[in-house]
Amino acid sequence: MSFFDIDNRIIEASQKAMELCKSKLDEINDIQEYNQQKMIKAFQEAGVRESHFSASTGYGYDDFGRDALDRVYAYAFDAEDALVRHNFASGTHTLTVALFGILRPNDTMLSVTGMPYDTIRSAIGLEGNYSGSLKDFGINFEMVDLKADGTVDYEAVEQRIREEKPKMVYIQRSRGYSIRPSLTYREIKKLCEISKKASPKSIIMLDNCYGEFVEKVTPMSVGVDIMAGSLIKNAGGGIAPTGGYIAGKKELVEMCAYRLTTPGTGKEIGATLGNNRELFMGAYHAPFVSCEALKTAVFASALFEILGYDTTPKYSENRGDIIQLIMLGNEEKLCSFCEGIQSGSAVDSFVKPEPSDMPGYESQVIMAAGAFTLGSSIELSADAPLREPYAVWMQGGLNFCSGKLGVMLAADKILKKSEEN
Repeated sequence: MSFFDIDNRIIEASQKAMELCKSKLDEINDIQEYNQQKMIKAFQEAGVRESHFSASTGYGYDDFGRDALDRVYAYAFDAEDALVRHNFASGTHTLTVALFGILRPNDTMLSVTGMPYDTIRSAIGLEGNYSGSLKDFGINFEMVDLKADGTVDYEAVEQRIREEKPKMVYIQRSRGYSIRPSLTYREIKKLCEISKKASPKSIIMLDNCYGEFVEKVTPMSVGVDIMAGSLIKNAGGGIAPTGGYIAGKKELVEMCAYRLTTPGTGKEIGATLGNNRELFMGAYHAPFVSCEALKTAVFASALFEILGYDTTPKYSENRGDIIQLIMLGNEEKLCSFCEGIQSGSAVDSFVKPEPSDMPGYESQVIMAAGAFTLGSSIELSADAPLREPYAVWMQGGLNFCSGKLGVMLAADKILKKSEEN
């Protein structure tokens, strides 16, 4: 029995897709169990207790729950320390705090994974004319282009790091609105080895958005010095209402904390205002939910490949994040896909996504996001800029059952819309 009017051709294709990706789903189950057990151990090592869920106000002095949450994430990420706060407004805000916390005037930030994600470009000073960017403060940005196939040019990276000795080597794990593959821990490890050999004093920073808990091996364990991400993506488990994290070497996390608050106070202040319970619950569920989203992405890749579309990554490939890219070819199919994803949501399923201008993006963007938390991309969502090659970036799924349904409805919407024409 189905509660949704899905074409039999899509149902049959989805059954074939499940057969195709069975072994990959089994692999993800293994990762899921490993990271969930690690998270439980993190809670135990941090000494989490019921009183840690209490709220603090004012300055937030002696907020033991806040401090315990930092320890939980530090353990889970194999970091010396972590800064986990509800008042990080987004992943971009979290990354920006880390950049401003570490970099100083005349320092150079070298991106070794090509052009960074759209919204961080404004903070760097690459797009727009916004006051207060890194460029405004005399911080230099340099970049190593990716190869034509979107992979890292390791030879060029090694040469540039050796010649320039940058203060920071910047790695973006996820693809952003590009077609390049995301980075697994293997590629991150190789970049770290190159950097430490060519310029031992350079700080290696990772934009880890969308990449948490998709592998057993953490970026910190292969050489990353500092990394940051969002709590309304993988790391918040679909429960955290807002926030972000910074994790890494203790002295670097401290510098970031001084930027977030003030030099001298750092991590010691910051009222949690009753958010601790949701943040702890989000951390607890994050390994499980991240892998549910990963399964959804694998299924989507298999299904749309069966339907004749180019997808990346392929369903059988190793993944460094939860994002699935599907090449739809034209604006109509792209919009239909997003309508289908929206129609499978528990929240705002009746809404029809429309392309619109969005702050921080140069092109119009269409987004499907029927979410309990506004803008959450660990919940099933899809978005794309309206520009060539008309590819959609899909991510999320709090559980595989709902994620699978949303993907099937997206395929069904494209099929029915094309037959209308």
